[in-house]
Order: sequence, then C-alpha cells, then structure tokens
Amino acid sequence: MKVLFLLLSSGSYYINILNRLAAHEDIELSAIIPEDKSENIGKGVHLGKEQYNFDVHFLQEYKTWYGKSFFKDFKDVVKIEKPDIIVFHWPHILALAFYPMLYLWLKRQHIKLASREIPFGVPTLKQGLTFDLDNVIRDEDDPIKKPDFKLKLRMFFLTIARKYYYPKIDVHLNYADSAYDILTSYGVDHNRIFVIYNSPDTEKLFAAKAKAEKLKPVLPDNFDRIIHVGRLVKWKRVDLLIQAIKKLEKEFPSIELVVIGYGPEEENLKLLAGQLGVTDRIIFTGGIYDQAELGRYMLDSSIYVLAGMGGLSINDAMAFDKPVIVSVCDGTEKKLVFENLNGAFFNEGDLESLIAKISEMLSDEEKLKQLGINSGKIIREKINMHTVVKGYLDAFRYVMGETGI
Repeated sequence: MKVLFLLLSSGSYYINILNRLAAHEDIELSAIIPEDKSENIGKGVHLGKEQYNFDVHFLQEYKTWYGKSFFKDFKDVVKIEKPDIIVFHWPHILALAFYPMLYLWLKRQHIKLASREIPFGVPTLKQGLTFDLDNVIRDEDDPIKKPDFKLKLRMFFLTIARKYYYPKIDVHLNYADSAYDILTSYGVDHNRIFVIYNSPDTEKLFAAKAKAEKLKPVLPDNFDRIIHVGRLVKWKRVDLLIQAIKKLEKEFPSIELVVIGYGPEEENLKLLAGQLGVTDRIIFTGGIYDQAELGRYMLDSSIYVLAGMGGLSINDAMAFDKPVIVSVCDGTEKKLVFENLNGAFFNEGDLESLIAKISEMLSDEEKLKQLGINSGKIIREKINMHTVVKGYLDAFRYVMGETGI
C-alpha cells in the first residue's frame, strides 16, 4: 500500500519511525515536509538532518484564510504519488474541514484519510462546547495561566469544526488511551481509533547505551545526581526542579541536577539557580544530540525527573535504565511510568510533593536500581520502535480492509 505523510518538520525521531516503516515490504512511503521551518514547531525544537529512506517532497507552507498553515502544490504531489492513505497532522488536517472541495476531491480519488494526533490538549465535545477548558489547554509560555475567554471562544469554534471532520477521518492514530473517550465524544467509531503510543528509535538508543558504557564517565561519581533533558521552556517546569534541589541540599549534601537542552528560559533558569545559591549544584550542558554522549550523562545520573510537560524524553531515559519521576505530561506517561515499579508521580506543580518523591528514591539505593531495571524492561518488551511500527501497520491494514478488529 502507498502511504503519504504530511509532516510538520524534519524532526529526527519521527523520520526514524518512518524509515523503519518504509523498510516494511507492505509499505511504499512518501512524505511532504515544509520547505522552511514551520511556525507550528515549538520553541527550541531540534530539527535533525536524518537520511530519508523514502520519497520526500519539500513544499512551501502558506497561511490559509482560517489562519492556519497548509501546503502549496499539495494536489500536485497527490497526483504524483497516488497514495492509498494520507496521514495528516495538526494543523494541516483542518484543511479537510475548511476546504470541503479538497476533502471531496480526495475521496473521489478513493484515498483513505488518517489523522495522527496527540490527544493531550484536545477537549471532549462537551468540554469544548461548555468552555470547560481549565484542565485541558496548556500554554507553553505560561503553564499556570488559565485559558482566557478569547481562547475558549476559539476552541468553541474549533470544537464545532472537529465535530464535522473527525467522523470523516477513516482511521485515527493516537499516542494515548485518552483518545478513546475524546474521539468517541465527537461521534468517531471506536474501531477507527488506534492507540499506537510513541517512541524514539529504541534500537539506536540501546546501541548508544552500549557505546556509552564503554566510555569514561563524563562526570565525577555521585549517587545523588538527577537529570532533566528537554527544551528549556516554561512548561517543562525546570524552575520547580531547581527549587527542589535547594530544598534537598540539607538532606543530601552532594545533590546535583544535570540540565540538558537549549531554550528561551535558559538564562532565567541560571538566574534562579544563582538567586537560590545552588549554581554549583546545577550543571547546564546545553543541547546534546549525539545519543552516546547524552547516554554518558544518563549513566552518570541516578534519576530522570520531568517536572512539567513532555513525552519522548521519558522513553529515552527508560532506555538507559533510569527510574522516572513525572507529574502530568502529554498522556504517554500513563503507559510508561508506574508507581513503585519503575518510577513515581508527584502532584502537578507541587514542590513539596516533588521533593518527597526525589527524597524517597535517593534514600533507597537498592530499590532505585531495581526501578531503573524495570524501566529498561518496559521499553524492551512493551513500548518501543517495533511496537509503534506494528501499530501503524495494524491501522493501515484495517483501513484498507486487509484485517479485522
């Protein structure tokens, strides 16, 4: 079957998934990628230069009349590739609602339509229509801010649009189980919803771990070292993590935090560390995109902590056998992190709760090591590159009528 993906960027982790998918004998894969950096990409997102093992069309994005982007010359690529399935991402999928003639044209070509979406941030039909969005919509630049009336009104009209186009999609590909409750509220048939989770290229991560284990430690030995990896933006809540380090220094005199990543909040976080008097306990490395080099820092740390929003960094840490502490992320954490099995959950935004979880882990070295072993086992056996690729294949075969549910 021929599958065309509409991508937001050349982000390396997703290209790795598509390369794996393209290698499958049943798939002939192609993709459209924005010619320039898309406005839909978050601040500080690293765009890798991966090799494409499939056909790629670089098209210019343009702003539509409804304010979101779509691709110029999209129809020309469809005519060239003649796909059986087109996989849309947000916000390109809105074209199916606001350009109804485009939708009809695609259906006349007998093309199946797929939506790949993170359920996080999408309200149920009732929530969208009743403006009940306080625990749904998050602002990357201000995670504590509640949505104002203007945003709620915009989401109201978007909810109406979703009610129109969601049921018209042939198959929905989602990261988290919450998709079932959300999408069925819009009238989507349960059988059309596939939860395939999300994963980096775990085979590459395991190879990087093996390589890193043969290298000299990058940091001095210190059991009381925790690590955070991700863009330095407000909703990652690295500020909360730095405050926790200050509170924990009396209980754990050698405690340290490694912060890996770039972003607009870097200087503010360094300033906060200085104000709290913990500059010598916070190691800012900047962005590290070589997986073996990143692995050296993972191996030299005891716990991975994600104090705010995120997702794939959890998979990365678990592949390096790290126990994980999280609160509320993008929904993927619910299938990755399990209390007292491979990690812990703290109450969202609650400094004292975060401190308690870190303290509990650092106080029991044997249990901490077992939590890390369990993390690696979950990645190897349950959620990895192979299970994600299988999820795509199952969804595509279903929508093409090649298998039942």
